[in-house]
Amino acid sequence: MPWRFDNTYTLLPELFYKRVMPTPVSSPQLLIFNQALAEALDIPRETSDISTYANTLSGNNLLEGSEPIAQAYAGHQFGHFTMLGDGRAILLGEHLTPDNERYDIQLKGAGQTPYSRRGDGRATLRSMLREYIISEAMFHLGIPTSRSLAVVSTGDLVYRETTHNGAVLTRIMSSHIRVGTFEYARQCGNIEDQKALLDYALKRHYPQLLETPRPALELVRTILEKQVELVINWLRVGFIHGVMNTDNMGIACETYDYGPCAFMNQYHPKTVFSSIDRQGRYAFENQPFIAHWNVSVLAGALLPLIDENEDKAIELAQAVLDEFEKIFIGQWYQMMLSKIGIEKLTDESKQLLTELMELMQKEQLDYTNTFRSLTDPEAPAGAPLVSDLIPEWNAKRLKIIEQQSGGIESAIERMRSVNPAFIPRNHVIEFVLDIAESGNLAPMYDLLDFLKNPYTPQSQKLDWNKAPKDHDKSYVTFCGT
Repeated sequence: MPWRFDNTYTLLPELFYKRVMPTPVSSPQLLIFNQALAEALDIPRETSDISTYANTLSGNNLLEGSEPIAQAYAGHQFGHFTMLGDGRAILLGEHLTPDNERYDIQLKGAGQTPYSRRGDGRATLRSMLREYIISEAMFHLGIPTSRSLAVVSTGDLVYRETTHNGAVLTRIMSSHIRVGTFEYARQCGNIEDQKALLDYALKRHYPQLLETPRPALELVRTILEKQVELVINWLRVGFIHGVMNTDNMGIACETYDYGPCAFMNQYHPKTVFSSIDRQGRYAFENQPFIAHWNVSVLAGALLPLIDENEDKAIELAQAVLDEFEKIFIGQWYQMMLSKIGIEKLTDESKQLLTELMELMQKEQLDYTNTFRSLTDPEAPAGAPLVSDLIPEWNAKRLKIIEQQSGGIESAIERMRSVNPAFIPRNHVIEFVLDIAESGNLAPMYDLLDFLKNPYTPQSQKLDWNKAPKDHDKSYVTFCGT
């Protein structure tokens, strides 16, 4: 069965892309292939041997029906507007499942494009394996995300701070249409180009908005609501994206671009891991504010399509943007209270949550293990138990839970569904990547298997869920470019 490629993005004005071929690599070798994802999307094998994918998923041979392009876009990077575009990624096209669901097939690290900005267009093996691991972790945590189909080593060297082995990752997403794509249309296109992009984006992702009186305004509202949900999920599991530029915010509201991202161990709201985020713009606690800022940029890019009268357009857009705080605060309290087993927001439950967060920060408690300890005292690998540290607080919490419908059992079931027992710890990721770079992928496969059931305690690997003391203080992540 062949791939079911469609290439609707190439129907947009040529302003939005450049046709480009992947640059061949010298010695492609398939290192990992996501068979479960391939089956879920009905992605065919070329033969019975998946190793034959090494040539097509490295870019050496084209997949039948694909029309490779590099997408143009702009973006605010750390608050500063920049002209961008796919500098090391090439979109092969859109694969259609039997149910006509549409997914972008992109090769990341496939060589130079017209938007490479003097870069080499390549990716390091370590960064591509890291993206594979974390994107799969996010998927199994139940958080909207891009996914990784395969990693192919290239046999070529990539030069960054030091010399690295090269690789190409096959990324799967609902689309790569970004806030930065609309910024690009506003800056570089005419009103017809902007209308074409909006119409395409709505037909692809939100066709229900096409018949509304103001589709562009409703797109802003929809993205705002979905972005709140996404960031709430990040905060739920202690995830820090690390580079929330507008070119890394897609209108499908999936998490993607796993460069300087990481999961927080010890709780501190100002935690930053990214080597390039020196001012803490994208710190853990700042993620909702940046999401709001990014949606505001989207609204600004769409103003001419919201209303021909700019003052009226600004008034309408601002009214939607002003909804963010109320929506976010309501969902944040709902999520955080669910992590401690409480259903309703009251002055008492609000105070309980405040007391817990203050204690966690003061005592430098592990974010994941602290919440999980409220339901599984044996699971968190030696973590201090909240019930022992503040028994009076826990007694008040349990009293509230006992008065809820379903009582303790229902609360525990709910808590176990929102508090992971296991996350991809930073020290574990670095450990498996170190070994993978030396040619041994077995520990990485073990980790990937472990990540498939993050809400179920797995006693055989308890040491993988206990971060070394003060590990976060010296841990740094990089974007890989």
